[in-house]
Amino acid sequence: MGSIQLNNVEKWYGDTQVIKGIDLSVEEGELVIFVGPSGCGKSTLLRMIAGLEETSRGQIMIDGVDMTDQPPAKRGLTMVFQSYALYPHMTVRENMGFSLKTQGRPQSEIDEKVNYAAQVLKLEEYLERRPRHLSGGQRQRVAIGRSIVRDPTAFLFDEPLSNLDAALRVEMRYEIAKLHQSLQSTMIYVTHDQVEAMTLADKIVVLQGGIIEQIGSPKTLYDRPANLFVAQFIGSPKMNILPCITEGVEYGLAGGKGGAYPHDVEATQLGIRPEAIDLVAPEAGNCFGIVDVTEYLGADIYVVVDCEELGKVTVRADGESEVKAGDKVGLQFHANKLHFFDAKGTAILAS
Repeated sequence: MGSIQLNNVEKWYGDTQVIKGIDLSVEEGELVIFVGPSGCGKSTLLRMIAGLEETSRGQIMIDGVDMTDQPPAKRGLTMVFQSYALYPHMTVRENMGFSLKTQGRPQSEIDEKVNYAAQVLKLEEYLERRPRHLSGGQRQRVAIGRSIVRDPTAFLFDEPLSNLDAALRVEMRYEIAKLHQSLQSTMIYVTHDQVEAMTLADKIVVLQGGIIEQIGSPKTLYDRPANLFVAQFIGSPKMNILPCITEGVEYGLAGGKGGAYPHDVEATQLGIRPEAIDLVAPEAGNCFGIVDVTEYLGADIYVVVDCEELGKVTVRADGESEVKAGDKVGLQFHANKLHFFDAKGTAILAS
């Protein structure tokens, strides 16, 4: 089992409310990621689930049992922190089995569970080493292994990859994805990195200012963002947002050409992702501008175009493109990839 239910959960520090009435269901076996900017409340919410922070109001249910006021030890959860927190004088084997040893478990049971975790995490050859002889990625795997041996109801990860360099982050993302496939356990994972969220999650919870902006699969959030915040937070490079006007069945752009508008509600802003724009001759596109900056990434090149009244627009083009700073280019939008938002920043979605 491993279902978690939050019912109108709030967190107050004196007169300051940081978690503002959150309702959320985490199903058994799901990998759910809390994502959002610094200060949005994602780590606080995770610590409330773990029992490390008191819940001011609301209810936290774990496997159908009210655990709101129970201490961490009673919740059956395990947490992997940003810091590895390994005992430097102990071997990997001793670190991974320490919690079971303190519970007085038989040595045969400890060995069996530690060997299983080491096999899952490819740590067999490191079991007799001490943490100082391991890389950052290996230390994080030991910290995860320490959680696996406890056979928890659910795993909680609090930005576990933020101390690693870029290459190790990619490697550990793969390791965590494979771990979830292998264990089929419930996992809740906190990160500020939307790339981690997109590549790992079954379900993403986007938080901002202590509230949930949107919940959905990575594809749902990317293709159908609920508002401007989600539209620009999910996706790298972020979605371009341009001012527009709508009249009947058409939309218009300042200094550019509009097109068909398929909604009844008036839109004030148009969103278009960088990969949904083609570079064309200046007179042929929806708008035109001067190339400001190019960022070559090998297979792709990001082209930032200054479109004056419309602002800067980022285009994701083929890496073979020879466009350069100072070129005058047209931008042709893919008509089926447009997003529209009303004056409040709410997405206008097709029924």
